[in-house]
Amino acid sequence: MESRMGARKPRDPLSRERVLVSAIALVDAEGMAALTMRRLAAELGVEAMSLYHHLPGKGGLLDGLVDAVVTEITSAADRAEADAARADWRARLRLRFLGARAVMLRHPWAPALLTGRPAVPAGLYVYYDGIVATLVDGGFSYRIAHRALHAFGSLALGFSQEVFQPSAGEETDAEAEEAEMVALAERLPHLAAMVAAETHDAADPTLGWCDSQTEFEFTLDLLFDGLERHRPR
Repeated sequence: MESRMGARKPRDPLSRERVLVSAIALVDAEGMAALTMRRLAAELGVEAMSLYHHLPGKGGLLDGLVDAVVTEITSAADRAEADAARADWRARLRLRFLGARAVMLRHPWAPALLTGRPAVPAGLYVYYDGIVATLVDGGFSYRIAHRALHAFGSLALGFSQEVFQPSAGEETDAEAEEAEMVALAERLPHLAAMVAAETHDAADPTLGWCDSQTEFEFTLDLLFDGLERHRPR
């Protein structure tokens, strides 16, 4: 008779990819604050020290998460190119940027992580090379393409970088917010009126304080319209 030990299904071997898949699932569900080497090891059913063979500490883990997100972005860009192979530059970039945004909406923690790492991930150079290629194919010079990259900023990665935003994990007090709005209306009536008018629809996905889908696409169209004026006729 086969022993219980012999009948047990073997566990998948630990690998960098398996660790990152588990880490992404964890932070998608509970946020970056939940991600520790000890917690991740528990999710994988291994000892924490086992993770260090695949990712060198917390910094290596965060770099691995960035690499995984960048891979998703470049894959989305490849699909966008396939979907819009015969379209003009504007439609191609729009699909590319909206594809990147879909990645960010799946992983709301990714914008802060991408902008917080000390070095540019190597995979992003390939992604941006594709953006420049699309602009040059559309008739723009390399000089205008360079300026366009500056104008796009983080929109090219699927989110808008806000100047002012609450700290991560900061809880809001409804009564305090209401009192603050009353005080704001007295001192800064135009800003108060704008904030009151710009309450986002609950169905409009956001990344950060004021990054709605509507505003994201509005800004893209504004930039594309401006770039078109610099395209040789």
